[in-house]
Amino acid sequence: MSLHGKSYIAGAPSLPSPLTFSAVDPQTGAVLVPAFYECSEREVDAALDAAEESAAAFRQSTPEARALFLEAIATEILALGDALLSRAHHETGLPLDRLTGERGRTVGQLRLFAEVVREGSWCDARIDTALPERTPVPRPDLRSVLVPVGPVVVFGASNFPLAFSVAGGDTVSALAVGCPVVVKGHPAHPGTGELVAGAVNRAVLAAGLPAGVFSFLQGSTHSLGKALVQHPQTRAVGFTGSQRGGRALLDAAGARVEPIPVFAEMSSLNPVFILPGALLERGAQIAEGLKNSLTMGVGQFCTKPGLTFAVGGEALEVFRETLAKAVYGAAPGTMLHAGISGAFAAAVAAVEVLPGVHRLACGEREADAALTQGRPVVLSVGSEAFASQPLLREELFGPASLLVEAKNREDLRNLAEGLDGQLTATIHGTEADLAEARDLLAILERKAGRVLFNGFPTGVEVCPSMQHGGPYPATSDSRFTSVGTAALRRWVRPVCYQNFPAVALPQELRNENPLRLMRLVNGKLGRESL
Repeated sequence: MSLHGKSYIAGAPSLPSPLTFSAVDPQTGAVLVPAFYECSEREVDAALDAAEESAAAFRQSTPEARALFLEAIATEILALGDALLSRAHHETGLPLDRLTGERGRTVGQLRLFAEVVREGSWCDARIDTALPERTPVPRPDLRSVLVPVGPVVVFGASNFPLAFSVAGGDTVSALAVGCPVVVKGHPAHPGTGELVAGAVNRAVLAAGLPAGVFSFLQGSTHSLGKALVQHPQTRAVGFTGSQRGGRALLDAAGARVEPIPVFAEMSSLNPVFILPGALLERGAQIAEGLKNSLTMGVGQFCTKPGLTFAVGGEALEVFRETLAKAVYGAAPGTMLHAGISGAFAAAVAAVEVLPGVHRLACGEREADAALTQGRPVVLSVGSEAFASQPLLREELFGPASLLVEAKNREDLRNLAEGLDGQLTATIHGTEADLAEARDLLAILERKAGRVLFNGFPTGVEVCPSMQHGGPYPATSDSRFTSVGTAALRRWVRPVCYQNFPAVALPQELRNENPLRLMRLVNGKLGRESL
């Protein structure tokens, strides 16, 4: 499929600008065609003005109309066929089978949110009918419902060119509740972004929705991101990326005359705690699973296990040997782009020279910088050296992990207490281990959004109960998730209607319950009419 390299403003390709940038195939270093035009501030204004103009009509669209819209996006993405997968492969270096699975996840979450929209309970309709005879003060008729906040800006992620980008979880959850979306595509995969944006545009047209419901902006500059966040029509922001990038957006949003929320997923080490019983019983299995988890996707998952903690002793020494052998046999892999592979190599080199840090193992094959490769590596350190050096608690984005040897269980708990917020935390243990580690579990519940038992954190299930968020700096607001159906709660706010006539109430709050929603009426859940 041909690409034009332009942004889409309310469904229409923008005018070419004098400034361009290009995608590069990380597997070969080849510059890909075409060149892509840098978005201007004028186009930012046009996209967000169009989003604001469409907001009222989109908010008032029926659940069925929005559900059909989301399903149409899924259909259009599938219709792109192998062209989409091929372009994404050349822009990211990700294998075709991985991209095929990611496309399935993208389409699946679009259809899942369509079901959520149709069912309708997400709006949290609440009704407390009037009590005019109550003394000493009568109760008025009070009814509340969640409503969309307005135009949302979404930043595409580098490591998921489909599932966390143009039509990814941030975009679909915002569209589901009736928020127009302006996407800033990731500059490392602009062709992939353009293809998916075209699919969304065709779905907007097929659904008969206002064109301003969706825009897609191309650009490689930090100034574009800042302009989007500070634009007066922007009501909320979704971001997945580095802590530095997320922090910059948070600061820009906070500096506005009217601050807005930025829901940023930024940094996580996803610590794994291996308790003594598990280490003794199945240390070899855990070592193999850890190697697989930290090298999956060349370590470019936000849930990669970057830290492993265990109490020293003979069982840990056996574990070290097994893990070292597994990592030694792991091959280097192509990373998403040269910037990421270069940053990974520099970060590993900086950590390796710190006092007390030793290289436990690395892949036997050297990484080829010309092929944008990252070489698997596991480093080791004692608990005292780990606790005294903050750099060891920063994310190494790539196929690397740090093994920390604790002195005893109390030391293990202290190490957990010293961690920052995380997306995930994992405990490997027997039932006896877990019974003795309740205090450790209590700490990890405070530190992480998802706690795993006898598993590995890499990979996130898209379902209603998933929590993909955690205390800062894992995310900017630990109360919310960016994966699963609860992700839509980021883009809504409650409005309460007091003593309103029936004809002026939203359908969700009318006595007859025309949408057949599950509602909380006078403290009781049900679908009954009043």
